[in-house]
Amino acid sequence: MPRRTIDITVPPLTGRRAVLTGGSDGIGLGIATRLAAAGAEVVLPVRSAGKGAAALERIRAAAPGAAVSLRELDLSSLASVAALGRTLRDEGLPIHLLVNNAGVMTPPEQRRTADGFELQFGTNHLGHFALVAELLPLLRAGEARVTSQLSIAANGGAINWADPNWERSYDGMRAYRHSKIALGLFGLELDRRSRAAGWGISSNLAHPGVAPTSLLAARPEVGRAGDTPQVRVIRWLSARGILVGTAETAGLPALYAATAPEAQPGRLYGPSGPGHLGGAPAEQKLFSRLRDPEDAERMWRLSAELTGAVYRAG
Repeated sequence: MPRRTIDITVPPLTGRRAVLTGGSDGIGLGIATRLAAAGAEVVLPVRSAGKGAAALERIRAAAPGAAVSLRELDLSSLASVAALGRTLRDEGLPIHLLVNNAGVMTPPEQRRTADGFELQFGTNHLGHFALVAELLPLLRAGEARVTSQLSIAANGGAINWADPNWERSYDGMRAYRHSKIALGLFGLELDRRSRAAGWGISSNLAHPGVAPTSLLAARPEVGRAGDTPQVRVIRWLSARGILVGTAETAGLPALYAATAPEAQPGRLYGPSGPGHLGGAPAEQKLFSRLRDPEDAERMWRLSAELTGAVYRAG
C-alpha cells in the first residue's frame, strides 16, 4: 500500500533570518531546506565544514537562489558557543526564528564535552541554553520564535537531579532522556521568563516521533562504529509505512512549531498518528515530565550555574 503523503504549508518567510542548529544532515537538513525555500535567510552553525558544504549544495539544488550560509559551532564547547554568539552579534542582524535541533544520542560509552559535561546533557541542553543567552539581544530584536527539538524519549525517564552530570554512574538512554527533558523544561521556562520580562520572544517545543534518522545510525564522533539494531528496525517499518515516519515527515512538527501562524508558545507539537510515532504534525499534551514549573525554574538555575550563561536582553 502506498504511503499517504504528509506535508504542511510553510508561510512566506522573505525578510526573516532563521538560525538552525544541526542542519547539516537528517531532520535538520530537511527543515533548513524548507525554510530556505520559503524565502528565509538561513544560517547553519555546523561542527563539520565538509558536511556543512555538502548541505549547502543540497539546499541550493532543492531551492535555487536560497539565501543560506554556514557558521562554525560545536555545541559541546561553551567557547565555541560564545564565539558564534560574538560573530552573530557583530553581524547585528535580528534573528526571527531559532530552531534548537542539534543533538546526540546514546554514546555506547560515557563521553564528556570540552567543559567536562556528560556529552548528551552538554550538547543537547546546556549548549542550547548557552546559545540562546548569547543570542538574546538578536532574538529580542527579531521578536523571535524559538523552537526546541525534543524526543519522544522525553516522555519517559526523569531528570537526574542527584547527579545531573552522570559522574557516579552512566546509562546512555537514561542520560539521553534526562538531556531532552532538560531542554523541554528550558524551552517552557524561556517562554515564561520572556512574557514576565517583556523580551518579546516566544518559545515552544516539538518532537519528531520515530523515524530512520542519523541519531541511532553509525556515528564515529560518539563512538558508534555501526548502525544500531533499533535503527535497522525503524528503517524497515518506515519503508513499509508502518507506524513510524520518514526522515522527511519527522521534521514537520518542528517546522510547523517554528513557522505556522497558529502554532502557540508554551505548547508541544509532534506527529498525530498512533503513539505519536508518525503522522501529520499537531499539538499534543505536554509530556508529564515537563508540566511542573518549579522543575523548569530549577533546571534554569542549574543550567546557569553550570554554564555561567547570563540572560541579558540588552
